[in-house]
Amino acid sequence: MESLSIQEALARLTSSLQPGQRYLLGLAGAPGAGKSTVAQQLMAAFPGRAVVVPMDGYHLANTELARLGIAGRKGAPDTFDSAGYVVMLARLRQRPDGVVVYAPEFRREIEEGVAGAIAVPPEIELVITEGNYLLLDQGHWAGVQEHLDAVWFIDIDDNLRRERLVARHMHYGRTAGEAAAWVAHTDEPNAVLVQASRVRADIAVG
Repeated sequence: MESLSIQEALARLTSSLQPGQRYLLGLAGAPGAGKSTVAQQLMAAFPGRAVVVPMDGYHLANTELARLGIAGRKGAPDTFDSAGYVVMLARLRQRPDGVVVYAPEFRREIEEGVAGAIAVPPEIELVITEGNYLLLDQGHWAGVQEHLDAVWFIDIDDNLRRERLVARHMHYGRTAGEAAAWVAHTDEPNAVLVQASRVRADIAVG
């Protein structure tokens, strides 16, 4: 697989955009790889033309995770409404005339998704969606890639990625021990799964 710097990937993306047409770009990568940061950088490079629609908005609600008995695995593939996410991507691809498509946004300060928080007007040319499981080939996740024009895999040093994850969990209220345990027992198994899907990406960016 071809590996590019973010600057090289941005140049390729710029050449791929066509005025008046919509382009859907996926950013995949393991937890803590920096997908959200790259997504924001790309959106800033196309002011007024791009919107970020993260996969994380499709987290199941905490009450539903508790009902299903899987709250301790929050972030695993089956803790998302993957079918709903695929439907949203299909709507964004269709670009209904005169219709604003609303997407949910995950708010880390409350650890919940908020419906209708992201507006995607019909004139938006670039939709950037980012998340762990865009390249997964199981269940409803297998239907994601067909709605995207390209998927980039965000590469990062694993030690740095884990350090970022621990810091993130501590920032949102976990102790150092709790954060390290969550990374080891929840985030890392997910990272292994995500890394295995890397071969289906169009390019690697790092």
